[in-house]
Amino acid sequence: MLPTTCILLICLLSSLSPLTRASSLNLTLPHQHPNPEAVAQEVQRRVNASLSRRQMLSLELKEQQQCLIGNPIDDCWRCDSNWARNRQKLADCGIGFGQDAMGGKGGQIYIVTDSSDRDPANPVPGTLRHAVIQTEPLWIIFSADMTIKLKCELIVNSFKTIDGRGFNVHVTGGGCITLQYVSNIIIHNIHVHHCKPAGNTNVASSPTHVGWRGKSDGDGISLFGARKIWIDHCSLSYCADGLIDAIMGSTGITISNSYFAHHDEVMLLGHDDKYMPDSGMQVTIAFNHFGEALVQRMPRCRRGYIHVVNNDFTQWEMYAIGGSANPTINSQGNRYTAPQDQNAKEVTKRVDTNEGDWSDWNWRTDGDIMVNGAFFVPSGAGMSTQYARASSTEPKSVALIDRLTNNAGVFGDPRSSTSVSHPGDDGGGTITDGTNTGSEGASGGDGDYFGMIFGNGAPPSSSSSSNTIFLSLLIIFILYVTINHGGALLSLPLLLTLL
Repeated sequence: MLPTTCILLICLLSSLSPLTRASSLNLTLPHQHPNPEAVAQEVQRRVNASLSRRQMLSLELKEQQQCLIGNPIDDCWRCDSNWARNRQKLADCGIGFGQDAMGGKGGQIYIVTDSSDRDPANPVPGTLRHAVIQTEPLWIIFSADMTIKLKCELIVNSFKTIDGRGFNVHVTGGGCITLQYVSNIIIHNIHVHHCKPAGNTNVASSPTHVGWRGKSDGDGISLFGARKIWIDHCSLSYCADGLIDAIMGSTGITISNSYFAHHDEVMLLGHDDKYMPDSGMQVTIAFNHFGEALVQRMPRCRRGYIHVVNNDFTQWEMYAIGGSANPTINSQGNRYTAPQDQNAKEVTKRVDTNEGDWSDWNWRTDGDIMVNGAFFVPSGAGMSTQYARASSTEPKSVALIDRLTNNAGVFGDPRSSTSVSHPGDDGGGTITDGTNTGSEGASGGDGDYFGMIFGNGAPPSSSSSSNTIFLSLLIIFILYVTINHGGALLSLPLLLTLL
């Protein structure tokens, strides 16, 4: 039987009108989610549910417990020992703004057996290029380990999943992957690296269309007017331009569980400061590891709404998160480890903008862990109602970030031999509290994520943890009602009499 506090909370939540949870947004922008804050909330709800499941199974079979790591994406499919027979289950595991990306779900399995790319204008059946240009939904897998060296951009058609699970798949060479005016794409568990400019040739984009392509920029994955895109568990490095660039009104994007390394300008979100359609861009960046030899743009944002949640930033040379043209950046539960350079400790950078112009931009840090002198300069609304709706839980501790990002990148990839220490692991870091001061919050590292609500670093005992969870949720709900409804629904003394 559920405790009284849990039943009470469920009843109260169900009584709220959807209008009380909605936010105003410019619905004239195409393909924009009507309530981006709700999507951010859903990401954190999924994380919380996955972590709670892991705790509840602590007394179950050891193998099952070890499988569930608290990462809601991986926990959704990896615990099934027969996942290879049900690969399309992955399409149900997305989170964030790109969670509606279907990929090739419902379509046939296409097995890539040929790693060649001899004729981009007339691709050979069995090649990756032949698979991705088809018009019907396809779930594309591979027959063996392979390195696919592209001659030019790989132009992907809508409703495709590129699924590298089970084999070691590398995509490199000219291009590389282009998602232009397409939707419903999932790219999962592949390496993308050493991409360089290529083109000025004819390239097939469908079985019936071949067109002239100019020279590409050399991005790893390029999104151009694309929507409903999910990039998960990829390893990206060493490209001529960006590792991932999303421009020209692209939206509905999730980039998750990926590993970025050895690159200058890592990720660009937004075409140009004056390009208004990018105001509708919505991107979730979750559970990624930004690793060795990175310089800047993790990401660099123009306009739009960017949710950066539970990532591990271990290296940068200039800055981690940058932007211009008033993007909304919601940074929650990330670990930022600053470089040794005293002039590069700041996480954030407002690009080519005076402080008087960016002081009202909504850039928020909430529960982020600052290590080795890192600091985030927030601005704008801070703890406004907008950000309250974008948050469903307190920030996670350092130990949880390790767990959530432990498998970032292609499964089984070796990591760099360079050792990165995390002073925050022993309580040496600082945790931001979501205010505009950017000042030191409670230090963390003991794995207690509920303890942060009460400022107590001691982990809850097994006998009281369930009560702590329900009480924590109840307190959060009371604060929400009090702030948004003047406490009209219920008074605190009345609630306490029901505990």
